[in-house]
Amino acid sequence: MSPQGPLDGRHILVVEDDYLVAEILCELLADAGAAVLGPIGWANEALAYVELHAGELDGAILDVNLHGEASYAVADALAARGVPFAFATGYGPDALDRAYRGYRRCDKPFSVRDVIAALS
Repeated sequence: MSPQGPLDGRHILVVEDDYLVAEILCELLADAGAAVLGPIGWANEALAYVELHAGELDGAILDVNLHGEASYAVADALAARGVPFAFATGYGPDALDRAYRGYRRCDKPFSVRDVIAALS
């Protein structure tokens, strides 16, 4: 029997447009025991996924900027459905629109501890 990770049994959606960052984040989450969904790199695709599968999600990590488009519509859809999420950004807190600054944030480069804390 393998040891349990802090995210065991949790289905976490990764919305990230940078392939290498997405791969690192997915690996980090999987190592923590999560069932990783995605990555999805486009806001419209992520929004469609959330609309169809929100009931299957236990959390999400959203890159703030997806190919030049903010991920706020995805954040709104997750929040409306009660799915916890955190924004991922390589910029400071001021990079988020004021209305979204109250949500959790994971700074890039990621630390395991910060990602797990953001999803706990």
